[in-house]
Amino acid sequence: MSQQSLEEWVPRTRLGWMVKEGKIASIKEVFDMNLVIQEPEIVDYLLPDLKHEVVDINIVQKQTDAGEVTRFRAMVVVGNFNGYVGIGLGKARQVRQAIEKAIRDAKLNIIPVRRGCGSWACSCNEPHSVPFTVEGKSGSVRVRLIPAPKGTGLVAGDAAKVVLRYAGIKDVWTWTKGETRTTINFVAATYNALRNTYKFVTVYDWSRR
Repeated sequence: MSQQSLEEWVPRTRLGWMVKEGKIASIKEVFDMNLVIQEPEIVDYLLPDLKHEVVDINIVQKQTDAGEVTRFRAMVVVGNFNGYVGIGLGKARQVRQAIEKAIRDAKLNIIPVRRGCGSWACSCNEPHSVPFTVEGKSGSVRVRLIPAPKGTGLVAGDAAKVVLRYAGIKDVWTWTKGETRTTINFVAATYNALRNTYKFVTVYDWSRR
């Protein structure tokens, strides 16, 4: 979104007004306060360097009284390559509109990703991998992310690589089970695994209390 559009943005939620008035200056504060993002402009305001990539486009049909209605379904991954990632789905009669809807949905689903160096073979203490083994599930697909040492790269399927790369993960091993050819479930399972990096309490978390 352009700077002019952000200046013309009129927030519709309390969080939106807090962001525009400068009371909340970073996306981290939003998650620390456990607030729900209901406007994509909030993410545009706090993460101006956000990028997106289309990972899947399909034609879907719906039977109505007037006959079959054909639309496009797009899946998009957004992220800043530095600890924040989101996925979204959009449907429309035109590809461009479907992608735009998917981008808006992905911004509303943005999550923080905990990174670290959980590999016993590395221990460099740099945020290049996941800090510990995590697992995510969507449909029949299960994805397990395993910490890997520096230089390993992303040992994963193409769709999962996009999610991991946009989240800022550079080295990881993966274990998958289920119908991974279903791109939507494969991407969602990888996303859910990354979301689970903040569902575990570490020694560092206790030390901050």
